[in-house]
Amino acid sequence: MAVSYPQIVLFGDSLFQGAASLEDGFCFQAAVQQQVLRRFDVVNRGLSGYNTSNALKLLPQIFSPPGPGVPKLAYLFVLLGANDAALPQPVNNQHVPLDKFKQNLVSIITHPNITAHNPKLFLITPPPLDELKASEVEPGVRNHRVSASYSEAVRQVAAEHSVGLIDLWEAVMEYAISKTPGFDRSKGNLGDPETGERGHLKDLLPDGLHLSSEAYRLLYEAVKPHLGKEWEGTKDGERVGYVLPDWKVAPWLEEDVLKS
Repeated sequence: MAVSYPQIVLFGDSLFQGAASLEDGFCFQAAVQQQVLRRFDVVNRGLSGYNTSNALKLLPQIFSPPGPGVPKLAYLFVLLGANDAALPQPVNNQHVPLDKFKQNLVSIITHPNITAHNPKLFLITPPPLDELKASEVEPGVRNHRVSASYSEAVRQVAAEHSVGLIDLWEAVMEYAISKTPGFDRSKGNLGDPETGERGHLKDLLPDGLHLSSEAYRLLYEAVKPHLGKEWEGTKDGERVGYVLPDWKVAPWLEEDVLKS
């Protein structure tokens, strides 16, 4: 049987689906894969439009329990909530109430198909919503403060269940404010109609919701320190963690070995 590589899975909605795209010379998924090359396979299970109800219902079709031929789930990064936070709609509804969102999120990270692998788990908060732009794209569908409450719920679930947290909301907002001269944070957040200012969010969230390459770089910088601790402090030449051996020690066909 062919050797299988342990997996790092990116599980979420369009924010992870878009992580496979190359834009302005950067691709989040490729950056993660480069960091763990020959040690892990990075698998994208970003599903545009999905909320936690969709994700939980279809989870058994996405993740198999351990078994013959099933790669080990070594790391799981979950980025869901942006669609759950959409306001209720009569058609094409994506909204999941906040309490049910938290319940679904807990059910995802405690699902037997997940826990049987004993992966390193990380929840990622959805980024801020730039309602000023999002309301132009889809009027009446999304609200800055409602979306922020779902990001806070992710923080709560991570703390209550002792799993890792990547606070993308905070990383994006703080960076955007640092790049917006003269903005007074005491008045509120960028992207909130009450402040009426997009600031640098216009470059990080071009349509108010989805990440630009600059924002994906922020996400990568937040994820990067959590990967590679298995070989941290070892010499590169030792190739610790390689699934297949380094070429210097890899076996040869017997008939190709030089005879002395």
